Formats: sequence, C-alpha cells, structure tokens
Amino acid sequence: MSSLDLIKAADFRNTGVGAFNVILLEHAEAIVLGAELAKLPTILQISQNAVAYHGALKPIGLAALACAQSSSIAISVHLDHAEDTNLIKEALDLGFDSIMYDGSKLEFKENVATSKKMADLSHSYGATIEVELGEIGGKDGVHAPGVKTHSLEAKLFVEETGVDLLAVAVGSSHAMTSRNAQLDFDLIAELRSMVPVPLVLHGSSGVSDGDLQKAIRSGMRKINIATHLNHVFTDAVRSVLNNDPKLVDPRKYITEARNGVAREIERLLKLLDLQ
Repeated sequence: MSSLDLIKAADFRNTGVGAFNVILLEHAEAIVLGAELAKLPTILQISQNAVAYHGALKPIGLAALACAQSSSIAISVHLDHAEDTNLIKEALDLGFDSIMYDGSKLEFKENVATSKKMADLSHSYGATIEVELGEIGGKDGVHAPGVKTHSLEAKLFVEETGVDLLAVAVGSSHAMTSRNAQLDFDLIAELRSMVPVPLVLHGSSGVSDGDLQKAIRSGMRKINIATHLNHVFTDAVRSVLNNDPKLVDPRKYITEARNGVAREIERLLKLLDLQ
C-alpha cells in the first residue's frame, strides 16, 4: 500500500498517519499488531542505520514486507533516511512502496538535483518519495536547534524536484528521550499553506501527545516515531529480566517487549487519528 495513498486519505480527513521504525523483526510484528488493534493504517520504516546494523537490507526488508502483506490493515513499507542512492534502488527492487532520500546535509542546489533524480527513479517504480529540507537535529549526533525550514525555499524545492512528501524542520529533534520539544505551529501552518505536498514531522518521539495532535491540526500529516518505541521495548525487557535474573529464553522477555510496543502503537495511532 503506497504511503502517499495512506497520507492523502488522512489529509482528506484532516488527521495524521503514524510511521514507526523497524529495528528487529519483533518491531515489525508489534507495529502490525498495533495497527490491527487500532484498526488504522500505518507505515513500517527501515532506516539506513538499521540496514547497517543488520549488515544488509534484504533480510529485515523482506521480513517487514511479509508482515505487511499478511496484515488485514493497509500497511506501507518505507526506506527511511537513505543517503545511499544504491540502497534506494535495492529497496525499490525488493518491493518497498515508499522511500525517503535524505539530502539535507547537501547544499540546496545539489539537494534539488539529487532529490529530483531519486524522485524520477521512485516514480518509475510507482513508489512514493519523501525528502528532507532543513536540518532536523539529533541525526548521527548532529544538533541544530535553531535551524528551521524556510517556506518559500520549501515551495521552490518541491516544485523543482517533483517529490511527494516533504519532511520539514519545525523544532523537533531526532533521538530525544524526553517529550519536551517546542514546535513552531505558526511555521507548520505557513508551510502547509505554501507547500503543495503533505508535510512530515521527524523527531516526533520528543513531542508530547497534545502537541502531536496540535501539529496535525496545524497541517502535519506523516508522523515519524522511533526512539519512544525503543524506550518502551527496552523498558519491558529490563523489567522482565530484573524480576527474573535466571531467565535465559529470549522468547519470554522479547514477547513482553513486543506486546508493550503493540499496545503503544495502538494508542498512538488512535491519538494521531485525533480520536
């Protein structure tokens, strides 16, 4: 299921779509289970960093695709934060319906040129392409709290590249473990009015529940959440092992983590659907 189709449907209803990162197979299983419990569509995301962790895209990529295909709910499988253009081609060949090319570290003209090339490639597969404009802090240790996306530049960027989704810097930061990010809601509304494609909020783990809903009402449509779910997963594993130091069967502690993430996915999807 194309991520753009899911997001267009959410845009029509003035709601948001949750996009959650897969690190282990159990994350994919938990995200799909949570979506089924919520009865709402979602997006499975595999980042370039997760691919590096596994040593290859194919094993975790095919696993995520299999989880999506077995679900009764509409699920998109998305390659996230890819700077490697060869990895993007590999994901499209595997059957990913959505990719994010991250050229945010490049100068504007170079970002435009490469993003357009990746947009043309993605569209030749019938896939959705997301790009990032404006440096969103926290990625690979980079912190840029004062950097925000300029609305006129964003409009020009989309028009010149033909991309489908735009991730913008509006005050959030990747890898936050506290939920106190200060979003610029006026900027979100301004971007929404000027940019001709749906907007994506990265670094949403650092945003409170109330501000996530306010961001959606201001114009955000795709909401990326990763670190928060890692916290849920790890806290559950730690709790089980602390309560039973002799436990060695990973199925017994990973099950608790997977179920905890599934419950949180259900809650978040309902929250983002403005229920």
